[in-house]
Amino acid sequence: MNAVTSTPRPGKTALLEQLAADGLRYMFGNPGTVEQGFLDELESVPGLRYVLTLQETVAVGIADGYARASGGAALVQLHSGVGLGNGVGMLYQAMRGHTPLVVLAGEAGIAYDALDGQMAADLVAMARPVTKFATRVVHPGSLLRVLRRAVRLALTPPRGPVFVALPMDVLDESTSEPVLPTHVPSTATVPSDAEIARAAALLSAAREPVIVIGDGVAEAGAQQALTRVAELLGAPVWEANSSTVNMDTAHPLHRGQLGHMFGTSSAPAVASADAVLVVGTYLFPEVFPLIDSPLRPDATIVHIDLDSYEIGKNHPVTLGLVAEPGATLRELAKALERLRPSDASEGGQYAYREPAAHQDGEPLATTFARELGVQAAQPLVLFDEALTASGAITAALPPRTVGSYHQTRGGSLGVGIPGAIGIKLARPEATVVGFTGDGGSMYTFQALWTAARYGIDAKFVVCDNRRYRLLDDNLARYRSERGILPRPAPEAFDLAQPPIGFVGLAAALGVPGMRVEEPGQVPEAVSRLLGHEGPYLIHLLTR
Repeated sequence: MNAVTSTPRPGKTALLEQLAADGLRYMFGNPGTVEQGFLDELESVPGLRYVLTLQETVAVGIADGYARASGGAALVQLHSGVGLGNGVGMLYQAMRGHTPLVVLAGEAGIAYDALDGQMAADLVAMARPVTKFATRVVHPGSLLRVLRRAVRLALTPPRGPVFVALPMDVLDESTSEPVLPTHVPSTATVPSDAEIARAAALLSAAREPVIVIGDGVAEAGAQQALTRVAELLGAPVWEANSSTVNMDTAHPLHRGQLGHMFGTSSAPAVASADAVLVVGTYLFPEVFPLIDSPLRPDATIVHIDLDSYEIGKNHPVTLGLVAEPGATLRELAKALERLRPSDASEGGQYAYREPAAHQDGEPLATTFARELGVQAAQPLVLFDEALTASGAITAALPPRTVGSYHQTRGGSLGVGIPGAIGIKLARPEATVVGFTGDGGSMYTFQALWTAARYGIDAKFVVCDNRRYRLLDDNLARYRSERGILPRPAPEAFDLAQPPIGFVGLAAALGVPGMRVEEPGQVPEAVSRLLGHEGPYLIHLLTR
């Protein structure tokens, strides 16, 4: 393709031209002095819009939601070392979730390296643990080359956030580099026929097969192929480190999520399996995984993923296939059909589960989610950071269709509100509702200001139990495993005093809302939520 331009111009101008050429429509950020040069040029570049946030964690969270929903990369601007420090926690969850982010942070300039001035920091060293790739531009003649490398690496599986430090004096220098759209290489690889046949034979011979999947299935668009393989094997499907719809959760073979915290929760799912098919994830993702393998020593393990690092990382595999999950699963299904011709049409016999019927005394979050499903226009997309209330929500609205459901990942709190904002920007035609908790919401509540500023019509529900309830649950498990007698949870887990007035907080940031305490209030609350033009918040008392 011919270069768009090779005319000498300041690097700060060329930078913005390159970003626009790569289709990056939004820059999510919080401005600072050392980025003022290229931000001063931003409005002169068509096709690239700055979205102002009040804190860098919010910028990364909105970008994360946008990238998840759009399927492409999202652009983030952070302010030097202090801004990067603010964004590190959210960058970690983006890294664990393989979100393709292009993160830029300015610095005073190479000329000042030896002076140890205000805000001086090794930005690359700060970013490296929470990114796929981190670098610094050191010459104006390589600025665009480095940017294209960053975009390419962010979008090449295994995807992930990348970081580029931009010294201000380099951006002020002239460059003649041409602007060229970044080429992202194809990774649509499929194993050989012999490897597919071996995988099919290993799995088909199993008497108690189990499948463990993760977000690599959704990224590859492989939900249908995965379901077909599960039906041919008659294998229960468990999700590990999942945050989106990798399989219709109403399918009777879908068993839910493995444990997030303790390996002892996940172990029973695979303990009796004589064959385990692992697709698009790693084993095992808990905070406290079992040191000894929960798998049978004689179990056959087939692992399919584009991330070669994860195959056999912690536990041995029988057959590891570094390949694109979608195409590989489709070929595997064909091979299984040849081995099991009498089972080839079995998929039609599965009766999908219905959402939980209304019951008196059910959790208020369940009642609210059911009413939301009745009133909301389709497509309806949920961002679920409700954590301990998530089960109540998905009981009424089970995640079923691709792109309809997203969860937090990587352990970072505060992604629910900004994530929903990013999704709405990427999918303006959808009804987008972000569920969060009282504790998690307070990490990034100022994201509501950004939604109000730009009229982003996302909706928000704060599920308020006035505690860090997840810590209560985890502590109870911790005490039980160590033989510690039950006693009241630490005061540090309590959020009740003083009570947080979420409706008032939202109003102060330009977003109206309503407090809901009783089931009888739910229909009106959902109607207000959906009927309001612009962002709206519900404070849902779930205690």
